[in-house]
Amino acid sequence: MTIGILCEPSPETRVSLLPEHISTLKKQKIDVLIESNAGSKAFASDLLYQQEGAEVKTRENVLKSSDIILTIHHLSDDDLKVVKNSAVVLGMYNPLSQGSIIDSWAKSGLTTFSMDMLPRTTRAQSMDVLSSQANIAGYKAVLLAAMQLPKYFPMFMTAAGSIAPAKVMILGAGVAGLQAIATAKRLGAVVEVFDTRPAVKEEVMSLGAKFIEVEGAKDASGAGGYAVEQSEEYKQKQQQRIAEVAAKADVIITTAQIPGKKAPILLPDSVLDTMKTGSLIIDLASVTGGNTEQTKDRETVTYKNVTIIGNSNLQGTMPADASKLYGKNILNFLQLIIKKDGELNLNFEDDLVKGACITHGGEICNERVMGIINN
Repeated sequence: MTIGILCEPSPETRVSLLPEHISTLKKQKIDVLIESNAGSKAFASDLLYQQEGAEVKTRENVLKSSDIILTIHHLSDDDLKVVKNSAVVLGMYNPLSQGSIIDSWAKSGLTTFSMDMLPRTTRAQSMDVLSSQANIAGYKAVLLAAMQLPKYFPMFMTAAGSIAPAKVMILGAGVAGLQAIATAKRLGAVVEVFDTRPAVKEEVMSLGAKFIEVEGAKDASGAGGYAVEQSEEYKQKQQQRIAEVAAKADVIITTAQIPGKKAPILLPDSVLDTMKTGSLIIDLASVTGGNTEQTKDRETVTYKNVTIIGNSNLQGTMPADASKLYGKNILNFLQLIIKKDGELNLNFEDDLVKGACITHGGEICNERVMGIINN
């Protein structure tokens, strides 16, 4: 068994496995190949990989020789011409919005697993790449806001007068949102939080933030930890309540996304028009359109007096720890599809293996992906 690790395209800074992860695979008598400089942006040199027993190769050699290929982003058309037809490819591919690419994978005969499709169950927590990376994004979102905001976060009482604490509103209390709450509170901000799931109220309040309540939300308990589409009546109530808080906020951090759909607009222009001069929005949902009408992914936009930073890859600004956590998630998943003696074992009776698999045997085999493509 040979596992290959590819270098990610710019601007990605992470790598699928760090040198410290290689020993786990070597103990199972698995050979590890790594494309030259794959870990350099995560501060892991080729030499460090070699010291752990990995072999440094060209991209073509890794693709031709590997039984399992680890690449965070999907393979290019040129890669597909070189890779083994029998290879297993593992990463984060956002397949619910990549229909045409997935079709090409199936036709090439690849078996592909997308870690962002894992069922959000207790058993899958150690493999949950969405959570491990979102935690970093929530943390960095607050630090970025603190650097960009023309005000202090904490309250200060000085001989020259008192400075009121910054008011921060966080839209979405998932993993990123909860980490953003904790970080903003540590920096001394006053934090208010909105989420369509009333069940998260207790977690929000335990972190010292105020929960913005809107009655009439649909039950999201069966959505695997994600938000669900709400009724028009609820959306109107939601918009009104959010607008009231947004008008007083110094910073808003938005995280709301719905799998397979465009991110909901929680801050339309009519709300932005009421926000304070110098206020700031960090939009973590920018890759799926953003939670404002003005958001542009990987760009900073000024709308009237409001600065909107669209960045869905803040985890990439901490590549060392992001790669460390992601790599551990990958190792845990590999234990499901590799036997102790290092042989491949694709057990599709396992709900995690089945849930993460996108293509196999020349076909698209994921029901959620098929549902999106057929519609």
